[in-house]
Amino acid sequence: MKKYQVNSSGGNYDVVIDSGLLEHIGALIQTSISVKKMIVITDFNVDRLYADIVMNSLERAGISAAKYVFNPGEENKTIQTVLQMLDFLAQQQMTRSDVILALGGGICGDMAGFTAAIYLRGIRFLQVPTTILAAIDASVGGKTAVNLSAGKNLAGAFWQPSLVLCDPQTFSTLPPTVFSDGMAEMIKHGMIADKTLFHELQENRPENNWENIILQNISIKAGFVARDTRDTGIRQLLNFGHTFGHAIEKCSYYSISHGHAVAIGMMMAARAAEKKGICLEPVTEPLKSVLDRYHLPTDCPFTAESIVLAALQDKKRFGDRIQLVLPERIGQCLLYPVVIDDLADFVNSGIRKD
Repeated sequence: MKKYQVNSSGGNYDVVIDSGLLEHIGALIQTSISVKKMIVITDFNVDRLYADIVMNSLERAGISAAKYVFNPGEENKTIQTVLQMLDFLAQQQMTRSDVILALGGGICGDMAGFTAAIYLRGIRFLQVPTTILAAIDASVGGKTAVNLSAGKNLAGAFWQPSLVLCDPQTFSTLPPTVFSDGMAEMIKHGMIADKTLFHELQENRPENNWENIILQNISIKAGFVARDTRDTGIRQLLNFGHTFGHAIEKCSYYSISHGHAVAIGMMMAARAAEKKGICLEPVTEPLKSVLDRYHLPTDCPFTAESIVLAALQDKKRFGDRIQLVLPERIGQCLLYPVVIDDLADFVNSGIRKD
């Protein structure tokens, strides 16, 4: 078992990483926080795999629990789905002393967290990530959101979980593409903050070392959260690959998954940074090599015009500028504000491979 405390202006909480913890998750929760009543929110895919294990463990621990199951996919990460969750909580007569448990990937955690943030003006919630991406990124930091027709994660709130419980055994049931999604976020962490992690991912697969590598990634994410909980400064380095990545997701009508889109976005940022002399040493080839290793795409299938149009709705836009994250070297990136009129040039530089 590994444990890490996340410190933030929204509250401190523990992340517990332990293979097989779902079997005794109820006891773990009762030793960490006091809870009598809980709603488990999950999607239909995770429901058939893990919900019974969790519900039975909660019952053994004396926790009264009901379950809300929604359809998976970015197309269902909407305010309409959250409204249905809110109605369910009200029907179950949830009070401010009760707790939501998010069981699933990043979409589940984002929506369950947003629901917790706005129901009764805020109730506690727990993150129980079942994907690599959720374990190392979405479950930590308190960002919750839904998509709007204009773009990704445009409506949401900062709402920190009370506890994060990660069972790496759930990664064994991930489809290959979902596994790769999580590896994209790991590679991102290596690119922005830890060249040792980056080189480790180049040389070794993570499957035999899950607890340590999840802990390593959470410590990177949590370090940014502690210094900038509200995402107004240095935490924005975690958006490496995301401005272009979110635009790619939108252009694909979410047929390209988040991790795959971020992989392309990182490559676009790296190419643009190298061509414009921002890099202090070569980054494009090492980055492409490690992305290839985990079967992640590196080329953008859309026009620069489409990407720019989609990116103009990005949360990282401030007036006539948009904040890009560009690499200087492996393990080091910088925040690079770009005037909107110059964005097309950056996107073109990122798409072209010459």
